[in-house]
Amino acid sequence: MDQGRTEGSGRQIAMRQPAALGGSPAFPDGLAFARPFTPPLEAVTARLGASYERGMLTNGPLVGELEERMAERLGVAHVVAVASCTSGLMLSLRHLQAAGKVVLPSFTFSATAHAAHWCGLEPVFAECRPDTFQVDVDDLRRRLDDAGGVLATHVFGAPCPVEKLEALAAEHELALVFDAAHALGARRGGTSVGGFGDAEVFSLSPTKLVVGGEGGLVATNRPDVAEAVRFGRDYGNPGDYDCRFPGLNARMSELHAAVALESLAMLDEHLERRQERAAVYCKLLDDVEGISPQAVDAGDVSTYKDFTIRIEGHFPLTRDDVVAALAAEGIDTRCYFHPPVHAQQAYAHLGASSLPVTEAAAQRVISLPMFARLPLDAVEGVAEALASISEHAEQVHDRLSD
Repeated sequence: MDQGRTEGSGRQIAMRQPAALGGSPAFPDGLAFARPFTPPLEAVTARLGASYERGMLTNGPLVGELEERMAERLGVAHVVAVASCTSGLMLSLRHLQAAGKVVLPSFTFSATAHAAHWCGLEPVFAECRPDTFQVDVDDLRRRLDDAGGVLATHVFGAPCPVEKLEALAAEHELALVFDAAHALGARRGGTSVGGFGDAEVFSLSPTKLVVGGEGGLVATNRPDVAEAVRFGRDYGNPGDYDCRFPGLNARMSELHAAVALESLAMLDEHLERRQERAAVYCKLLDDVEGISPQAVDAGDVSTYKDFTIRIEGHFPLTRDDVVAALAAEGIDTRCYFHPPVHAQQAYAHLGASSLPVTEAAAQRVISLPMFARLPLDAVEGVAEALASISEHAEQVHDRLSD
């Protein structure tokens, strides 16, 4: 049982005066937004020792072991370790030759679009769903003119509608790649995220459920994709220095693989901890006016890489008001993905049309503190702070408008 845990998953929220109105802060010493769930350092160094002594620091036996264990875990034929999720996306898209345009959600991290751009593809941005924040497949379908591929995201660790996207890609003969940066450990129905489409690419950066420090994993059932990514991560060199295509320096080091292997051993515990905390958030926020958690499709398992709420349009407080009121409580938050990618300066040259659902989501979502060692009474404290802010919404609005 967690230290500091109360009976909180079943208790009633006690109303209190929000700090924005002069009440005592819920977390006077501050509550962090995220903290990596890192494996013991001694276990990492012990695992790394043999490679280090042999001077084999990159693409060595630990990288191979990580690939094998992840392929087994995900139930896929191939996993290729790379330096980052972004480089994995780039190499996958390059091999699949999704010429011309690639359609992707705008409500995603910028790296999704960056990978397409660096492959010489023109991003075409599609809407998201207002409740799940996943790509709106019907809207995406309307944007397929001259497209060679689809690049979808599992947003905040919840699976996107993979079946619809696979059917659409097959119907129009499109490459289909998933940015699965948040989704290592997620399940769509009874199937692990990892084997959908032509490739799915995971991240091992510090905020993810399996951490390597940095790094990425390309999961695929296509041997040609796996081979191309293996060559591509080493400049396109298959081993004879006669490069088959212009590749990248996207190799994974043995150090990153050692961290990732020890972190992988903690994945089930990490998933359980995040889901437990998400369940407490959902239960306590269920009746809080003006706040709705991200919807996850029935039967799916989210990693809850982020626990994200939406501030409803009818609510008297804006998202920024709620963020300010939570900051007064000592609670750190994030506002993903604002601005959405189509509205960022990097893509202004595309002259993308307005995406009202995406723009509304970007202006209304808040990701709350979520990490494996977050005490459950801290989850309850955040929920109580939100409930008190909601209960005193008009007064908080007036105070913040002064």
